[in-house]
Amino acid sequence: MEMSLRPLLLVFVLGLVATPSTLAQDDPRYTKFLTQHYDAKPKGRDARYCESMMRRRGLTSPCKDVNTFIHGNKGSIKAICGANGSPYGENLRISQSPFQITTCKHTGGSPRPPCRYRASAGFRHVVIACENGLPVHFDESFISL
Repeated sequence: MEMSLRPLLLVFVLGLVATPSTLAQDDPRYTKFLTQHYDAKPKGRDARYCESMMRRRGLTSPCKDVNTFIHGNKGSIKAICGANGSPYGENLRISQSPFQITTCKHTGGSPRPPCRYRASAGFRHVVIACENGLPVHFDESFISL
């Protein structure tokens, strides 16, 4: 191989290795999913937790009616789109193993802040939609309140 092509080949091979994780981090729908539904290590799982998390995650203008946070690690959640998930309904996947979750339900009143929430902590299977092997939507209808 000609000497001038070796650096180019090296850059190409390194690009192939680095691209999948970079693409995952840059996928706007996956990023939105994580913002709305992922909290690795919750501090408390009560109404105060819900009100704080919903506000910090930008889900209170207007007050979102229902939102569920999945507790665990990103790899386990992503795996629902592959080996840790099974087809469920139309274009959805259900986790094969349960996750700790906290569901926050708006208690009513005005849809404008300050928003008040009721928390419901649980340990259950979750249903998500995936695109390109990444979670992009949480199916709240699967969670009974």
